Amino acid sequence: MDHYEVIEDALIYIENNIQQPLSLVSVADTFNMSKYYFHRLFSAVMGCSLNNYILSRRLNASLKLIQSDHLSLTDIAYQLNFGTPSSFTRAFKRQYGIAPRSLRGRDQSVSQVPIPSVVKRSIKNINGDIVTDFTLTELETIRVSGIAFEVDLATDDYKTKIRSHSKMLLDSIDQTINGSCYVIYSDCQPNSTCFKVLFGIPHDIQIDKPYYFTVDIPQLFCAKFKYFGDLLDIGNVFITDFARFLKISKQESENSHIELIQVFDNIHNLDSAYHIYTPIKKLPIDLDV
Repeated sequence: MDHYEVIEDALIYIENNIQQPLSLVSVADTFNMSKYYFHRLFSAVMGCSLNNYILSRRLNASLKLIQSDHLSLTDIAYQLNFGTPSSFTRAFKRQYGIAPRSLRGRDQSVSQVPIPSVVKRSIKNINGDIVTDFTLTELETIRVSGIAFEVDLATDDYKTKIRSHSKMLLDSIDQTINGSCYVIYSDCQPNSTCFKVLFGIPHDIQIDKPYYFTVDIPQLFCAKFKYFGDLLDIGNVFITDFARFLKISKQESENSHIELIQVFDNIHNLDSAYHIYTPIKKLPIDLDV
């Protein structure tokens, strides 16, 4: 059983036993692992600690119980192992921004969320710390032709927009063109969710339509990560991965207008594995990567 399967099975085990007094030791023992290794593995794969994950799933489970009106809030707190009703209320407010009793008045509602997907990527053990696999590499200068647009992660259906623009590009080029494609994210302002995006291919094509551009991506020194699936699915996991990378590798992010570059091997298959390149400063390396 590989580490993805272990964590996937652990998520199901937690969900099926959410009313039990789960702990790091009890869950690790279920999968015949030491608590230390399981803690590192879970944190690396899920981007959060096991205890924080269990807490979030207990709160998620409480939503259905609250809105059913069959149990008092005190009973729900004890049934889901929150210790005390006040602990339950505080945790609920932190996660949802409202008190649990607010859901009883029917003025507000909060939907349950399914078990999260396990983000699949390679991991490695560095000095006893499990991290997402990475390499330090030079991304050579490349000319990319494609369509530019802007997205707001707070409002746009991001996946739909990326795919619709990729279709616009494919409909405008010779269908025999194959190979990699680039999704370049740039110019995200501080505390903003807006990005400029260029979806393109490394071919010198000329398209006389609005919003089609040819740009030269400069040579960049980058941290390179490999993921499987859709970029949106990695969500906060990539943010955690990158932060852990900076800490472990003792590198610093580069002040570049390019935030990251997502490279797919096949423009016709955006569900395939892909690499993410994130610009970093070229510093002396104290770590053998």
